[in-house]
Amino acid sequence: MNVKGYKLKQIGVEEIIVAVEELCISANYDLGEDVIDSYKKALSKESSPLGRRVLECLIENAQIARAERVPLCQDTGMAVLFVEVGQDLHIVGGPLSQVLHEGVRRGYENGYLRKSVVTDPFERINSGDNIPAVIHYEIVPGDKLRLTVVPKGFGSENMGGIKMCKPSEGLEGAMQFVVDTVDRAGGNPCPPIIVGVGVGGTMEKAALLAKKALTRPLGQNNPEERLAQIERELLARINSLGIGPQGFGGMTTALAVNLETFPTHIAGMPVAVNINCHATRHKTIILEGGRADVRQRSN
Repeated sequence: MNVKGYKLKQIGVEEIIVAVEELCISANYDLGEDVIDSYKKALSKESSPLGRRVLECLIENAQIARAERVPLCQDTGMAVLFVEVGQDLHIVGGPLSQVLHEGVRRGYENGYLRKSVVTDPFERINSGDNIPAVIHYEIVPGDKLRLTVVPKGFGSENMGGIKMCKPSEGLEGAMQFVVDTVDRAGGNPCPPIIVGVGVGGTMEKAALLAKKALTRPLGQNNPEERLAQIERELLARINSLGIGPQGFGGMTTALAVNLETFPTHIAGMPVAVNINCHATRHKTIILEGGRADVRQRSN
């Protein structure tokens, strides 16, 4: 029997807990520069005086939140985590899901963030610590842990939708559903919004694509030009609705439309829409951990 030594990356649970805690707080206090830049670009084009004033207020609000270390919005959301786990990584000290929930709990407690989670959808009793979070895992090549925390407010979450389109409805049918969903939402999701669109897969896959699309930096279109063109056309059609900032009218209903697709079944075309309010909050960190000696036996 031979014994071979090799190096394995490992991360302790406390490092993960601290990272998630900090991400929860930072996401709620520090609006991304891509979003603030989008406000400023919209402000330079917005023709509605009231719409311009709203955009000015949003810029000021983001600046105050960052300077005074307070949340951007009173709805600090239900925590959604996208977790990419390198297949060559070893997590030491406890179950990963339990560790991630603990990070969220500490973040909402120590960041003085509103606890909005109820333990049962029917009984409606507040959990008191904003957990459990919603966690989406993906096993990826490598030996790193990539964590993205998305505090998802429900003023915008409630305005999403999904439709199991018939293949015969085609691209136009899918696009019309997206525009109709935004039109029905009106000012409820606190525009200017970001619209995540997922097309393909199954019902739950389309919804996940739409949610994850919201984490793409603003101004970054889908790398496939055909899909990027659809994003641009959808954005133009949505902004022509005239809903405007905070629903007061104007040219800036949405800052971006982010579209993701996936192969699907010959008999269907699921289309999901997930909307983010003007406070599009998400933060990401990549943890690399350290290396530990591992001895592997082979015959």
